[in-house]
Amino acid sequence: DAGLPLLRSLNVLIAQQKPCKLRDILREIATDIQSGSTFSEGLAKHPKQFDRLFVNMVRAGEVGGLLETVLNRLAMFMERREALKRRVKGAMIYPIAVLIIASSIVSFLLVKVVPVFAEIFEEMGGELPAPTQFLIACGDFMVYNWWALIAILSWTVIGLKVAFKFHIVRRMYDKISLKVPLVGDLVTKVAVARFARTLGTLITSGVPILQALKITKETIGNEIIQDAIDKVHESIKEGDTISAPLDSTKVFPAMVVNMIDVGEETGSLDQMLIKVADIYDQEVEVAVEAMLTLMEPVII
Repeated sequence: DAGLPLLRSLNVLIAQQKPCKLRDILREIATDIQSGSTFSEGLAKHPKQFDRLFVNMVRAGEVGGLLETVLNRLAMFMERREALKRRVKGAMIYPIAVLIIASSIVSFLLVKVVPVFAEIFEEMGGELPAPTQFLIACGDFMVYNWWALIAILSWTVIGLKVAFKFHIVRRMYDKISLKVPLVGDLVTKVAVARFARTLGTLITSGVPILQALKITKETIGNEIIQDAIDKVHESIKEGDTISAPLDSTKVFPAMVVNMIDVGEETGSLDQMLIKVADIYDQEVEVAVEAMLTLMEPVII
């Protein structure tokens, strides 16, 4: 944007970087450009660092002669996406920390404190209440069969990882996650915000709508919502609008469908999608706070 040639700009970035993977990648991209490749072709050789969204937006910027504008949009898009991730992750730190500390305290009580009381009760004789017997049994299990507990937890984690490699399990999980009270609402809002911001940013940057939908689908992370985007993609190929198939999927909220419909009618679809994303980013914050407010008393 300041008028430096692309290759010179890359060399400035390389000089600023400390020794790291990114610096090596930038050197390779600079070499590719010197050899006659375009910037997008150089980026495409590093899919782990620069995804299809990034590469396609840069390609659209090169074709339209708006590379600096597209890169600025990309920066804003990625910063907002990371900010949303950080908000969700940051909100989960407190309940996770409380659960870990509580679990540690309960484990200590079961292993160290309960056995002492168990001996005292045995000496006193008499029949103990069922809850007390259960507590003593838990303590004995942790003292004498701790290895079984670790094995059960390990196999559970391994089993879940293997199960999620199967398409039917992932699909079932995605379907259930959308219907669970509170959690489903949050998952939907995160997906809608990501869908709207990604698609809006791609359209604004000049990426064709069908290609933009394919790229957007890859960023969602929920197969049920991906199916809805597929229906929209097929509908547009047949000459239909975006809002009609979106409405028929019953996944996207009515407000989102109506705003997209207005955007299509007025020729400002990209602006309306960004507006939807802004609204739903705020909705996600509210939903996370509400969920945490309800979780706190449950955890305590």
